[in-house]
Amino acid sequence: MNVLERLRGGLIVSCQAYPGEPMLDPRTMTQVAESVVRGGAVGVRGKGLEDLRLMRERVAVPIIGLVKVGDTGVYITPTLADCLAVAATGCEIVALDGTRRPRPDGLTLAQTIAGLKDAHPDVLVMADCGSPADAAAAQEAGADILGTTLAGYTGERPKTAGPDWDCVDGVVALAERPVFVEGRIHTPAQAAEAMRRGAAAVVVGTAITHPATITRWFADAIAR
Repeated sequence: MNVLERLRGGLIVSCQAYPGEPMLDPRTMTQVAESVVRGGAVGVRGKGLEDLRLMRERVAVPIIGLVKVGDTGVYITPTLADCLAVAATGCEIVALDGTRRPRPDGLTLAQTIAGLKDAHPDVLVMADCGSPADAAAAQEAGADILGTTLAGYTGERPKTAGPDWDCVDGVVALAERPVFVEGRIHTPAQAAEAMRRGAAAVVVGTAITHPATITRWFADAIAR
């Protein structure tokens, strides 16, 4: 099976830690990746070149790779150079900012995707979008996968408490490429709902791989 066939209809788990956290270590994140694969994840999403290299050695499922440069504006694999570095780790998919905002290196999204594919023809591109308009533009630019990752984080749409279902529906309606629904999916029921709405795959991170947040949910519920 090709990469998309291996991922279609399944759960992809994002194995990332935030700056300053005890779990921010390539070995720890790779162990998390191994654990979620044991639990049935068909793919993992990882951040950072060291993490990605180690994950590639230790897991056989497809990897969606990215780097984060800063934490505002276009910061998810923002430049062509960043994309090339991620692809060189052996990831099958490179995730990058798929919004319509200006990119730090001055290239358009289409130029970035073309440059990446010139160097790595077999690598797929996942465009992390913030709206249906972003997804339409990313599709036109040559993205292989449309993600709802940035819905609520770019200022174009309000940040919803859970998944932005209106955004999901809008992206699915226009998509000629697979849609990976990602962003504030906190329960199995929400993951199933994403599939019902037309997702090719669902990406879950915080609710599975971020103990501090999960603990806070429980602690806050008990305090109330």
